[in-house]
Amino acid sequence: MNKQFIFLRLKKSALLALPGIFLMLMLSNCQFQPQTSAMTTKAEIYPVKKASDPVINIKTVKAASAATVLGRKQIPVLCYHQIRNWKPTDSKTAKDYIVQENDFREQMKMLADSGYHTILPDQLYQYLNEGTALPAKPIMLTFDDTDLDQFTLAEPQMKKYGFKGVFFIMTVSLGRPHYMNKEQVKTLSDEGNVIASHTWDHHNVKKYQGEDWVTQIDKPTKKLEEITGKPIKYFAYPFGLWNQQAIPELKKRGFVAAFQLSEKRDTIEPLYTIRRLLASGYWSAHTLSNNIKHSF
Repeated sequence: MNKQFIFLRLKKSALLALPGIFLMLMLSNCQFQPQTSAMTTKAEIYPVKKASDPVINIKTVKAASAATVLGRKQIPVLCYHQIRNWKPTDSKTAKDYIVQENDFREQMKMLADSGYHTILPDQLYQYLNEGTALPAKPIMLTFDDTDLDQFTLAEPQMKKYGFKGVFFIMTVSLGRPHYMNKEQVKTLSDEGNVIASHTWDHHNVKKYQGEDWVTQIDKPTKKLEEITGKPIKYFAYPFGLWNQQAIPELKKRGFVAAFQLSEKRDTIEPLYTIRRLLASGYWSAHTLSNNIKHSF
């Protein structure tokens, strides 16, 4: 048997052993191509930000006029509260704020399958002021009120898809049953999520007077900075409610942006009235997708 015949037999045997691998590669390529195409189309609106880009120093960001900020295309910002299954004692109203576990899993999968990429507040701040490029199909995931299920259920699901989020912490609840403790908040921060302020005990900002600003804002900010070792620069209004008097107070305390819910942005201070979409507990992943498209 000559060497050429031996080589041909070996080559034929190797090829026969590999059809499964070739099939997997072909299927993988078929799945990848449409996603790339969709991302390319969106990149015309949001030029892709390279992973090697430096960390954003917001102190160097040049502030834009309100008109410029309002002229930018709005970025979808989702607002979650509790991530758990409904209980018989939950009211119809409460269920609007409670996304059940499987629904949340399906929503995160939908966002990933749809090509969304999560961004964090510094990126949003730089984009709104300077028009800096963002990833294709940017979206921000935010969580209010410090609920423990955000750490035990939501964040692990986000990790599966490489998603990061913003956690607005209500400091009165730290360490209480069913809420996160300091160590868990620090873990979220250390893993690349952003920790931000949501007051001490969810007191309505519209009713603040006198020492309320110290109790509700100054002390919680200091505590969160001690926990994370990082400056606290972003704020979410309890109940999404804000007024004009609150904005200069937030500015004095070093906050560079604040988040409400679905009201129209303020024409003078749009950075302090950034809109969020409440992810309702009654929504399927498909319904959430439609609402994202129609709301921003």
